[in-house]
Amino acid sequence: MKVLVIGNGGREHALAWKLSQSERVSQIFVAPGNGGTAHDQRFKNVALTDVKALADFAVEQKIAVTVVGPEAYLAAGVVDEFRARGLRIFGPTKAAAQLESSKAFAKDFMKRHGIPTAAYETFSDPVAAHAYVEKNGAPIVIKADGLAAGKGVVVAMTLAEAHEAIDWILADNKLGVVHNEGGARVVIEQFLEGEEASFIVLCDGKNVISLATSQDHKRLLDGDAGPNTGGMGAYSPAPVVTPNVHAKVMHEIIMPTIQGMARDGIPFTGFLYAGLMIDSHGQPRTVEFNTRMGDPETQPIMMRLKSDLLEVMLHATDGTLDQVELQWDRRVALGVVLAAEGYPLNPRKGDAITGLPAESENAMVFHAGTADKDGTLVTSGGRVLCVTALGESVKTAQQHAYEALSSIQFAGKQYRQDIGHRAVKR
Repeated sequence: MKVLVIGNGGREHALAWKLSQSERVSQIFVAPGNGGTAHDQRFKNVALTDVKALADFAVEQKIAVTVVGPEAYLAAGVVDEFRARGLRIFGPTKAAAQLESSKAFAKDFMKRHGIPTAAYETFSDPVAAHAYVEKNGAPIVIKADGLAAGKGVVVAMTLAEAHEAIDWILADNKLGVVHNEGGARVVIEQFLEGEEASFIVLCDGKNVISLATSQDHKRLLDGDAGPNTGGMGAYSPAPVVTPNVHAKVMHEIIMPTIQGMARDGIPFTGFLYAGLMIDSHGQPRTVEFNTRMGDPETQPIMMRLKSDLLEVMLHATDGTLDQVELQWDRRVALGVVLAAEGYPLNPRKGDAITGLPAESENAMVFHAGTADKDGTLVTSGGRVLCVTALGESVKTAQQHAYEALSSIQFAGKQYRQDIGHRAVKR
């Protein structure tokens, strides 16, 4: 079978890598792919990003199944286009992808269906937004209402930071976010205390199966300091998601979401990612929804998955996920992101990358912001690589990952040295 993976990041490299382990896969295309997939004979990069061109390619190549990585393609209606042509594709429709593409849609949906989340208001008028912040005080969370590549959230610990974020996102629209209905909007919401975790499930419109839990590190610097990023590292499983918390999340968040979408006439298929805040009493609340796998959470999750991912995708697109039971490596997987100088706001590109370790049973380097330039691997984005390793404990996985990345060199390389610190403390 020929498989198409859409995207060019670390998440897509990890999905393609896992799919390549299936005996039924004859060829894997990655569109557009990155330097890592270009340098690996298991994959063939395809220089396509246009939705219609991708569908044309899938028809021409007789692609058996397509897996979508990034949110932008989902928001652009890639699933609708493929399905209209009778092509098998795993992901949500454009309408269902609004759970991620519009923070306001997601918050209104949660309120309507009684799904636990933070109190909020939505604004398009900067004056009204500033007044709301003055009234409610800090800490408070300011979110761009639209896709912002993981950089549209400001956790403001002071009123000054909150006002600055409103001006940055709303008055100046520095992120360039355009909401589905046009124009910049912000969602301002209550600050939640607790520990974050990523809870990702597969859904075929009716049946739901949960993936291994994970936790990522959003802040740029050690000790969870510095600006928010798309994610500086992740590990799986997340000890904060106890069996009791897991049951609560499925009962109070995931199933009401899937059932609510169906009742609203927008059945959800694809990966559903609930970003959770779990308080000291073990009560989970929804911080956000993503309608695709997380990045960098995908990398450690794929390292731990023992089941054949192609078979899972076929069941997911057939509506028979109730026949699937996923098998997991009992070990911990941990990934550390190596980022370019200037990330997250102004990442430098074009620096040569050297010293990549060979792939092994227990360690893998997944490429994200890399490109091939005349046979040389160079940086081409903010998050460059995710070095992921398995270990018997969080500490051991941590040691293996940091050992594996020690030989990798590129100018301005930055990374956190404490990925997994919360789990180690536990």
